Amino acid sequence: MKLKNLKLNNYRNCKDIELDLNHNKTIIIGKNAQGKTNILESIYYLSSLKSPRTTNVRELVMFGEDGFKIEGTLNKSDTDIDLDIEYNLNKPKIQKLNGLKTTPKNYKSVMTTVLFSTQDLLLLRGTPQDRRNWLDSAIAQIYPAHDERLSKYNKIRTQKNNLLKEPDVNVDLLDVFNEQIIITGANIIFTRQKFLTELKKHAIKKYADISGAEEFDFEYSFSHKDIDEISNQLRLELEERKPEELARHQSVVGPHRDDVYLYLDKKDATKFASQGQQRTVVLSLKLAEIELIKEKYGYAPILLLDDVLAELDDLRQTYLLQSISDDTQTIITSVDTLLFKDEFLRNVKIYKIKNGEIVED
Repeated sequence: MKLKNLKLNNYRNCKDIELDLNHNKTIIIGKNAQGKTNILESIYYLSSLKSPRTTNVRELVMFGEDGFKIEGTLNKSDTDIDLDIEYNLNKPKIQKLNGLKTTPKNYKSVMTTVLFSTQDLLLLRGTPQDRRNWLDSAIAQIYPAHDERLSKYNKIRTQKNNLLKEPDVNVDLLDVFNEQIIITGANIIFTRQKFLTELKKHAIKKYADISGAEEFDFEYSFSHKDIDEISNQLRLELEERKPEELARHQSVVGPHRDDVYLYLDKKDATKFASQGQQRTVVLSLKLAEIELIKEKYGYAPILLLDDVLAELDDLRQTYLLQSISDDTQTIITSVDTLLFKDEFLRNVKIYKIKNGEIVED
């Protein structure tokens, strides 16, 4: 899989740029706030129809403009596929494959990316919401239907929360919402657990390869595995905590409250891991995502590295760069090329960006 080119129009600070990406490795050099992260974000958006930085699509539109457009040509299984996304203010987003409108689910099944940014390095020190966001984004790259399930679940939860805020709650209607929460929530939890189980063998090996010191492990906070058991446990908790939900006027049971527990030598890594250990954990998880996608689909995803090398020490920098196989298209942003060895820079396409404009080096 390779993204051959990218064209942006009015995307954040990128007025009108076009990149030739038909290379195994591309490096985009620029100072902060010049637009290099915006380019990687647009590639991620081109694959997933969402931004890793905001849920408000309006923020992606260049100031003073009415909308944006992202275009790219993907080569997959020796076939070129044109991808187009167009958004105009106050109008539904349009996604096209080879010039034809398609559904989000169908569109998102075409291109696969793994994004590794400095924000990911805060995974352990962040909130459970941060870990759920990482988990759900990673799952969606392999199981595109997961996004739709989450969207459906969140709509039900919003309706339930609105009901709980009413002065006189209709308990029968609350029970109806809870049954819908059970059905959609159980599927989300089951998929999360399945994905983490599949990811674990790769992540543990990656961590051992980098560190060799501690034993790395992780698990989902919901202990039941079988989908019927998950449903029954959700039903039990919803009934037991119904008085609490009525008192607090919000939903407190479901996958929106779950977490991923990360361990080093059986200790809580979110509390005890050093900065270096935290970075090794996140690096291991990201590289494991790539391996899992290869295992599932037989091809490598497109790897997007956003300014992460400067945050890694020499050991982890070297391991990351050496781990990138020749069949993995890699697009990297950096302030300069000083962090890269001459061997890595061979046959690499280098661009410079300034104020949203690209010039070849």
